[in-house]
Amino acid sequence: MNDRTKTTSLGLLIVIGMTATVALARFVDARRPAPDPTIADESLYLNARTAKRISLGFNGLAADWYWMRSLQYVGRKIIEQGQNVAIDDLGQLNLKLLAPLLENATTLDPQFLDPYEYAAVVLPAVDVNEAIRITRKGIEANPTVWRLHQQLGYIYWQQGDYATAAKVYGEGARLPGAPVWLEAMKARMAAEGGSRSTAREIYTRMFEQSADEKVKDMAQRRLLQLESLDQRDGLRKLFATYQTRTGRCPDNWRRLEPVLRSIGFSLDASGAPLDPSGVPYVLTPGKCEVELGAGSQIIAK
Repeated sequence: MNDRTKTTSLGLLIVIGMTATVALARFVDARRPAPDPTIADESLYLNARTAKRISLGFNGLAADWYWMRSLQYVGRKIIEQGQNVAIDDLGQLNLKLLAPLLENATTLDPQFLDPYEYAAVVLPAVDVNEAIRITRKGIEANPTVWRLHQQLGYIYWQQGDYATAAKVYGEGARLPGAPVWLEAMKARMAAEGGSRSTAREIYTRMFEQSADEKVKDMAQRRLLQLESLDQRDGLRKLFATYQTRTGRCPDNWRRLEPVLRSIGFSLDASGAPLDPSGVPYVLTPGKCEVELGAGSQIIAK
């Protein structure tokens, strides 16, 4: 076969693949009934097995289509919500289709790793059992990929199941090419699974390892949240010291300004300390309490 024939054959193959993908999309849409305003969510009308059968062998392209549809589905829900919602806290968005969409993508292409990571990060707030099942499915299909153990361990850590998280991290640590910090994470889970330092380590590693910009952004925001929690604890200790010395809570930031500067806080023009997103904290007079200010980018919970 000469080069021209090979090029023609490859081009034809690509055209057939794209045609099959478009046909799959039309097949699904043609079987979708008209929207019913009384129904809160849509349904999935094509399961993974059927999608795989009609994809004409172009499973990778069909998996990409379902993956993109997953992202669009979540993005549309976030826009409809009209709020700055963290992608690991989407339980209130009624994402009934997310698990089936990710299931289809991973069934069509079991070695496609991005949907597994999405299942581990986004799906637990929607359906934790499905998140665990899909991530374990990924481990079965990709037994040498240590990152899937990292993601499964993250799910169990979120649920407060530190013993299972430790076991999963330990299994991942034994895989070829696994970083040494996985074994350290196993020990940390056993010793201090619920600590902020453990959370900081988890989100730091997630930020370093993920190729998904939305996941990296979420991890970075969680790290800023942890920094803010530490800052607010420190401020409350200052309030307690001030109250012990004066018999009352501070009624404005100026009274604490010299101390705040000495411990490294950035302050605004009024002397209020700034949170990690650059927004002033709010002092509650008479209560020795501090809150996030309006417009803060720090995740509240």
